[in-house]
Amino acid sequence: MLHVRPIRSMLLTAMLLTALGASAQPQPLSAPRPPLDPAVRTLRVEGTGEVKAQPDEAFIDLAVETLAATAKAAGEQNAKKMEKVIAALTSAGIARKEIQTRNYSVYPDYGPPAPNETEPKLKGYRVSNLVSVHLTELSRVGSLLDQALAAGANRVDQVRFGLAKQDAVQGEALRQAVARARKSAEVLAAALNVKLGAVVDASTVTEPPQMYPARFAMAESADARGTTPIQPEEQTVQAKVTLIYVIEPLR
Repeated sequence: MLHVRPIRSMLLTAMLLTALGASAQPQPLSAPRPPLDPAVRTLRVEGTGEVKAQPDEAFIDLAVETLAATAKAAGEQNAKKMEKVIAALTSAGIARKEIQTRNYSVYPDYGPPAPNETEPKLKGYRVSNLVSVHLTELSRVGSLLDQALAAGANRVDQVRFGLAKQDAVQGEALRQAVARARKSAEVLAAALNVKLGAVVDASTVTEPPQMYPARFAMAESADARGTTPIQPEEQTVQAKVTLIYVIEPLR
């Protein structure tokens, strides 16, 4: 899209200045640009970049849920079971600091009302303790799930994958976005028979990778030991750049 309008801003961020590379006209950030004539024409372009990368970390959200006649009894039962689950995980090599409580709840559990009554009947109290387990050995996700379930976990809310080190991937997405924005500017300038000047304004939005849920393979594809197969999803990082060029007068 082409917009010809007066320059509104003279700020070019250091990150985008690096991404523009040698073809841009570098200036020290400490030396402000001289003010330009408001009548100077500009050309505004946008570019997007997208990079896919294999995940290098996983989060397993699992819970122990118990039901008892009283909240106290349900809480005590839950604590004992969760202790066994955590012990199983630490015995498998997961550090305590990588196991964090995400939610703990206690609430009454009601059933349908008794005959000739309108009020629901109290069945007892339900306690849920949800922990998130972080690990970087993705090949162990399935076996850790099995160990947690065998130790007493009775709910797996989600298995998510992510990128522990996002900077390199985000930088590449940004470089792609800048290159595409520059190419669009060159094409537009040629089509309009105008000459591009310096980049006088740049802005960017970088989208962090989403935490994609894992895909659980079919049970029959598990190995002889019955380990739950987990298929990590690729992570996608996107960046969007807006560049504003000066349109130099023709001579």
